[in-house]
Amino acid sequence: MMHMTFYWGKNVTLLVDSWQTTSWTSYSLTLLACFIISVFYQYLEDRRVRFKLISSKAGNPTSQIDAPLLQGGAGKASGSKLFALRLAGAALFGFNSGIGYLLMLAVMSFNGGVFVAIVLGLAVGYLVFRSGDGDVATLVVDNPCACA
Repeated sequence: MMHMTFYWGKNVTLLVDSWQTTSWTSYSLTLLACFIISVFYQYLEDRRVRFKLISSKAGNPTSQIDAPLLQGGAGKASGSKLFALRLAGAALFGFNSGIGYLLMLAVMSFNGGVFVAIVLGLAVGYLVFRSGDGDVATLVVDNPCACA
């Protein structure tokens, strides 16, 4: 039976029919998995933002002189290297988006414990990996769009 309102209980079907919890042990392990995956999502988001920052510096270094005639081509990434960096960034973005959508679908099981485990995992992951980034926070503006 698919619930359409939040409920509390140990009987949950999460993402696929084969992932069902019927005991408190399996339910606890499921909540732990949701928590760990949520923390991992925040870790990957931090890596993605840092990778984007590094790859943008590789394509357009700011440490050189700002005069365009004196700057030359030294320090800039080659076309193939820049394409490889963009491709790797896109792959990381796609993988992280997939995890985010799976977390969203897990919350849509409408189980209160799953919801709390995912929100706590996201909060702990943000605290551990993303809250103390003064260098990244000043250089990368957080996008308020949930899908970006």
